[in-house]
Amino acid sequence: MQNDDDLLRLVLGAHALTRVASLETRNEAPAAQWRTLSLLREHGPQRIGDLAALSRVTQPGMTRLVAQMADAGLLERGHDEHDSRATVVTVTPAGLAALDEWIQVLGAALAPRFSDLDADDWAAIRRAADVVDARTRTRTAEVSR
Repeated sequence: MQNDDDLLRLVLGAHALTRVASLETRNEAPAAQWRTLSLLREHGPQRIGDLAALSRVTQPGMTRLVAQMADAGLLERGHDEHDSRATVVTVTPAGLAALDEWIQVLGAALAPRFSDLDADDWAAIRRAADVVDARTRTRTAEVSR
């Protein structure tokens, strides 16, 4: 069970880190906005239902979020070339720029909490990040197919 406990601690720690970062940056955009932009950057244009499934939110909730983000110029809505009833969502250059800016702000907000780490601690964090990234990218790609 030790491995399961370590994975759980990692997930819970990531959630706590997200909350701390949100509080310290005082960013009022919903976390779902950044998640949606990240998903679209990673997976490319998506139908709203598929994007909702990737983000683990309801389709009506994603429809509302997409409308707000499109109004803000972060996303574009279009029609699926195979099904004109379906809406396909694409991130705009402004959306990508906002996401990149958010990532920079997030990093700057978190940096002071970790400034006293030594090289071994940074190596451990880097290795954990690499493993988690590799495992989640593989799984996310499988789920989105």
